[in-house]
Amino acid sequence: MTTPAALRSQAEALRHAGRAVEAIDLLMQALALAPTEVDTYLQLGFALQALGLHSQAAEALRTAAMLAPHSVMAQGYLIHAAQKAADWREFDADLAALRAALQASPDDEFGMPFAFVGLPHTRAELKRAAAMASRHVARGLKPLPRRPIRARERVRVGYLSADFHAHATAALMAELLERHDRERFDIRLYSHGPDDGSPMRRRIVAAAETFVDVAPLSLAALAERLHADELDILVDLKGHTAGSRMAALACRPAPVQVSWLGFPGTSGANFIDYVIGDPVVTPLDHAADYSECIAQLPHCYQPQDGRRMPGNAPARAALGLRDDALVLLGANAVYKITPPLWAAWMDVLRRLPAAQLWQLSGGEQADARLRAAAGDLAERIVFAPPVDMDTHLARLQVADLALDSWPCNGHTTTSDALAAGAPVVTLMNDSFPGRVAASILAAARLDACITQDAGDYVERICALGRDAAARQSLRDRIAARPAGLYDMARFARDLESLYARMWDRALAGQPPAALAA
Repeated sequence: MTTPAALRSQAEALRHAGRAVEAIDLLMQALALAPTEVDTYLQLGFALQALGLHSQAAEALRTAAMLAPHSVMAQGYLIHAAQKAADWREFDADLAALRAALQASPDDEFGMPFAFVGLPHTRAELKRAAAMASRHVARGLKPLPRRPIRARERVRVGYLSADFHAHATAALMAELLERHDRERFDIRLYSHGPDDGSPMRRRIVAAAETFVDVAPLSLAALAERLHADELDILVDLKGHTAGSRMAALACRPAPVQVSWLGFPGTSGANFIDYVIGDPVVTPLDHAADYSECIAQLPHCYQPQDGRRMPGNAPARAALGLRDDALVLLGANAVYKITPPLWAAWMDVLRRLPAAQLWQLSGGEQADARLRAAAGDLAERIVFAPPVDMDTHLARLQVADLALDSWPCNGHTTTSDALAAGAPVVTLMNDSFPGRVAASILAAARLDACITQDAGDYVERICALGRDAAARQSLRDRIAARPAGLYDMARFARDLESLYARMWDRALAGQPPAALAA
């Protein structure tokens, strides 16, 4: 007899194979057999999301959350799906339920840290969610034998990621990888993502001394491969993001293990030694809210590709924008838009009658909800469809000013806006996800674009919106390619210095410790 569990398993395999419609059929059969099983509603939500049906996914996940009110996983998936659909009808109640579940859930449940990233949260909440998730994904993995730590001519550094292709992480890291000092460091890349055949993939492969495709390996087999390669320092670039294999580090394949770049916060893992940040995103007085030791780069923790330049900008009319408009760019994903942020943006539109809000599309359902939430301002919103990275960078040049999101800032999107010459106004808060844009802007010496509260944020946008000369002054500073942000030769030396300090402690038999910039 076919069981609900068997149907779920088949449905999950179909969804991963890109056959979400067939998966939904099986899940409906499972619900007919057992209409109150939480896991079936979760899988149904995932399948609907794969089809871009975020509103329907949120409804399926709401049922899961009602059946399991103390499950942080169910509550987290629900509110994240609702955010993707721009459905804020139950925003406050859903956020309260997620926070309550975080405190009530057992320590080994999947803690949904990524859901907290896009929502109001405290650093302590993000740490607890991340620690729960790390324990959950590392279940059953055993440490490998420790090998003797010994000095050698070059420090062997491995980078582990699924994003060594046409992806934001690769776009940020490409020049850094090219600039690593090969006389002092043996750089190895371990890819568990796809080979998309893109120019970025070819560039990344060419930049690595050793490039290894580990996608077919299980977590345990991946750990064994990393261990066999006798890495000195292993850097996970994914953290708690989709497609992560961070759990392999629970086997302790390398003597020094580091989290960097992919996830904006602590891993919560007792098997990660350091998190790389900078004085803005990871001040040392935030150390209690990190499971790792904080290791600070002196400038922005996020690398850039100084060689990446936008192509020819399209005409505004081709993008649906008016030639005479003040174009305010909202380039962050819709799930980062919260009701207070949307209210602030609507306030800006009312105070700047010539402005158009140019927002990255979240799909038909989300766009329709945002238009409805805008009321009589809806006609002044233009949605930008998803396009490839180079086309996106070229079109960003038509923006007059970029409006950052909060409480979760734009990360790569802030770098993209600056690379296209568009100034960005941000609001900095107390947690890593809400401090990234401030770090980028501070490195670019654009401190005047960093605000501390919603009122100041709106005022700064409106002041710049009315002052074309001030905007041009900011654009001139960006065009000068400030060294704090774009000098990748210096960035590579700073990062290598940090690696050397980590490795020197390990060679001396000392435990990991905070490494100030």
